[in-house]
Amino acid sequence: MAKLYFTYSAMNAGKSTILLQSAHNYRERGMTVMLWTSHHTKAGDSDLARISSRIGLSADAHRFAEDVDLFDAIAAAHASTPLSAILLDEAQFLTRDQVWELSSVADRLSIPVLCYGLRTDFQGKLFDGSAELLGIADSLREIRTICHCGKKATMTARVDEAGQPQTEGQQVDIDKDHYQSLCRQHWREVTGLQEN
Repeated sequence: MAKLYFTYSAMNAGKSTILLQSAHNYRERGMTVMLWTSHHTKAGDSDLARISSRIGLSADAHRFAEDVDLFDAIAAAHASTPLSAILLDEAQFLTRDQVWELSSVADRLSIPVLCYGLRTDFQGKLFDGSAELLGIADSLREIRTICHCGKKATMTARVDEAGQPQTEGQQVDIDKDHYQSLCRQHWREVTGLQEN
C-alpha cells in the first residue's frame, strides 16, 4: 500500500537535496517520478519550475498553485506514463485540500507521495499545508540542522538585508538569504516573539 510521507525541518537542513537524491534513485532503477514544487519557486528554462539544492543539484518540476487539483493532474500523467512516485518540494505552501488530494494519490492510485517542506514560518506559526500533513501523513520525518549554539534548530527567523530580525510581513518570502535556522531559545531572543 502506498503512503503519504512528510519530511520537514527548519531552513537549510537539506530537504531539496534529499528529494533530488530520492528522484535520482528511482530513475536509476528505471522508474518514472513526477516532481512538483510551489509556484513561488523560480522558473527553470521552460514552463516548469526548478528545484535546486544548496550543493548544486537541480531538476525541473511541475508547479502547483492554490487552484491546481493535484489528484487530477497526477492521475492524468499516470494514465499516460505509469508513475512510481510523486516528490513534492515546498509542501508548506499546499492548501489543506491539496494535501487530501495527495492522500488520494497514495490511497486510490497506489503511488507513494513524498512531501518535503518547512513546519513553521518565521513567526513560529504552522503553515496550512504543513499542519494538514502533520495531521494525516502516514509517515513523518524530521531532518535536523543546527543552530549557531550547536543545539537542534527547530525555528526559522527572517532577517532583512542588514541582518535585522523581521517579525511582521507576508508569510512568503522565497529569498533563502533572508532566513536563519535557530533553536527555539535563540529564535525567541532574536525575534522577541513568544516571550512570556
